[in-house]
Formats: sequence, C-alpha cells, structure tokens
Amino acid sequence: MTGKSALITGVTGQDGAYLSQLLLGKGYRVHGLLARRSTDTLWRLRELGIERDVNLIDGDLNDLSSLIRAMEVSRADEVYNLGAQSFVGTSWQQPIVTAQIDGVGALNVLEAVRIVNAKAHFYQASTSEMFGLIQAEKQSETTPFYPRSPYGVAKLMAHWATVNYRESFGMHASSGILFNHESPLRGIEFVTRKVTDAVARIKRGKQSELRLGNIDAKRDWGFAGDYVEAMWLMTQQQVGGDFVVATGTTTTVRRMCEIAFEHVGLKVEDYLVIDPEFYRPAEVDVLLGDPAKANTVLGWTPKTSLEQLIGMMVDADLRRQS
Repeated sequence: MTGKSALITGVTGQDGAYLSQLLLGKGYRVHGLLARRSTDTLWRLRELGIERDVNLIDGDLNDLSSLIRAMEVSRADEVYNLGAQSFVGTSWQQPIVTAQIDGVGALNVLEAVRIVNAKAHFYQASTSEMFGLIQAEKQSETTPFYPRSPYGVAKLMAHWATVNYRESFGMHASSGILFNHESPLRGIEFVTRKVTDAVARIKRGKQSELRLGNIDAKRDWGFAGDYVEAMWLMTQQQVGGDFVVATGTTTTVRRMCEIAFEHVGLKVEDYLVIDPEFYRPAEVDVLLGDPAKANTVLGWTPKTSLEQLIGMMVDADLRRQS
C-alpha cells in the first residue's frame, strides 16, 4: 500500500477508469477531475465497480483556477492528464475546441502542477496520431511527427509542452505515445467498438449491416487495461521521459472486423458495407509502434492479443444487447 495520492483528468473515460482501478489496487487515494457536461459520465467507473472509490473534483481543463484548486484539494503526488476531445473524426468539425482542450488544456494542467507542487510526477497522454503521415516503417520516440488531423496537431502541442516543462523547470514530466488501445469501455464512436457493437446487434437480430469507410487502414491495437500499467510505470522512474506504448504488430480494419464476426460464427462479407461518408479528409494509412524503449526501460510488455481483446469486447456488447 503506497499511501500516495493521484489526480486524473479524464477520469470518466476508458483510460481514466482502468487507471483508477489500477491505482486503487495499489493503495492510492484517487481523485478525478470531473467536467459536468453530460448526463451519465460515470458509467465506466460503475462497470468496474469503483464509482464510490474515486473522489471527484469539479473542474475543467480550460479553467486554470479549477486545476489549481484540484491540485490543492488532492495533494497529488502523481498527475495523469488523460482528459481530451479524443475522437479524431470530430476534430475536423470542432478544430478550435479540440485545440483548446487537448493542447491548451494540457498546458493548463502543467501550469497548475508547476504552481502548486512542481515535485509531483506528471503524465501526458500523447498519441500515435502525432506520427500521422509516417516517416518510418515503425514509429519510435525518435521518429519525426507529421500529424494529419486537428486532433494530432493539438496533441503534438501538448506533447512538446510536456517536454518543455521537463527541460525548463526540471519537472518529472513524461509523455506516453500510446498507439490505439481499446476495451469494452471504449466509446461507441471508435471503430473497434462500432464493429463489436454492430456484431452483437446483428447476432441478436437488432441490426442488418455494418457501414465503414477505409477498411484497409492499418492500426497497432492493444488493450487499454495493459496500457495504463505503462502510464504508471513512467511515473515511477527516477526521471521523466517519452515512451512509445504499442504491441509492435499492425492489423487492417478489415481483419479486425473478421475477428469480431468470426467470434460469433458469422462472415463479415455478409454484413459489411463500404460507405464513403466515413472516409477522413486526410487519412492515416498505417500506424505501427516500436515499443522497444518501454520494454527495456519500463519492463512493460502487452499481455492481451488482438483476438482476446476483440473477443472480450464482443462478449461485453452481447451482454449489453441481451
């Protein structure tokens, strides 16, 4: 039991929920920043059975005063900035909001940490979308960035702000450059969950087809429950740093769909419809992470295969549709 205190922004999201569960299991006092913008934001914490174990603090990434207050109330030893407008597709419709939340919001959190407790260990949720138009076959911490969406651009600002605060103020600040990570707690707008939800509905006779865009895009998919352990390991190091967190394997959207349909004994070609409406203005065709540094320095490796992950997600959606 550590007795440490952690503050998590984005605590009601997929990663926030799994990270809360991990830290609670290690004896942390877990505080979560809650922006009250929707009717039921706590369903993920509820599904994990930890809703009452997380101390929720009202606040907003665009309100520095609320972040300072959250730091003071939580007395956080570790701060995890997971809060974001995290759907890439939406960032083209809401580029300014995405920049304010994902870019300036991260800067606000860094400032609050610096002002209240500059010794706290800070984690920034960076993303493989910063690589965008890839400059290397496998993307590592030294691969040049070339974001292809307003989301990737905003996250790149937050990433470099984290590096800057580490180098300028000597803060223990780390960036986890996480490749796609999924779970049964994934939002329905993300392609993996869209697929597993559709498979469950089709199996239950509630839906007749699945409409997708570019199914030849390749992604490096892992399990969010594995990836939050890497986040925690970064904050335990003697100094902060940047780490790619990935499986090192890339798979097409088409193959991911096949796995999901095969899990319930169906054939994808009987239900899949390609819809140009779902193509992005600027597509990221391939993402493939090189997690060698995380493997070596953090001692982290993913435990869950893509087949296990998709099976887990389909089973959860089948239960929801029963």
